[in-house]
Amino acid sequence: MSDDERLESLYPFLHAKAKDSTSENAALLESVRQKSQYSVDVKQAFFDASAQALVDAAQTLADCYRRGGKLLSMGNGGSSCDASHVAVEFQHPVTAGRPSLPAFNLVNDNAFFSAVANDVGVQHVFARQVEAHGRREDCLIGFSTSGNSANLIAGFRKARELGLASIGFAGGDGGEMLSSGLVDHCLVVDTDSIHRVQEVHVACYHILWDLTHTLLADHRGKLAEETSS
Repeated sequence: MSDDERLESLYPFLHAKAKDSTSENAALLESVRQKSQYSVDVKQAFFDASAQALVDAAQTLADCYRRGGKLLSMGNGGSSCDASHVAVEFQHPVTAGRPSLPAFNLVNDNAFFSAVANDVGVQHVFARQVEAHGRREDCLIGFSTSGNSANLIAGFRKARELGLASIGFAGGDGGEMLSSGLVDHCLVVDTDSIHRVQEVHVACYHILWDLTHTLLADHRGKLAEETSS
């Protein structure tokens, strides 16, 4: 079936034709197949290219926790949900034997968020919180499908000024998040599809969570060996 024929089957009212339910279902099934395969392909390409970068980010985050630091997370829109999700993962580990680790989503305080946005502009909502709560032993993580969110860039800039470590997740060409040089570890999903970018981000921070706990467990084991020797 050609692309024109597939479009006609999906939108027959545009072509003055009655809808054929069988053809419509076939086209929808093909859409599912193509989108799911593309999702798999994007994930595979990202992890083939960025596995070491993800390990390096986990090393940095584990080092922050070893120093008694915490994770601060930020994002806008759907990416704010990722910021919330990653914070929950670290605070409430679902795997037995893994400790709760301090992590805070900077979108949670609606009163603060709306006050800053109203008084001085939404571009300051994360930087102000990083300034208030960030310490040198902490790590700031940010999610942006374009990499161009001005308030995230301002947050990363403040983190750099204060000496925090930073991890960024972006899509496309990485945008300003990558080009600014403000982010210690910038992991970019090379696609313009927002949905595919977000799908890879979810997989990334689940793996980041697991790697960080693994590194901290190894560290605790080494400390125990040193104490007993």
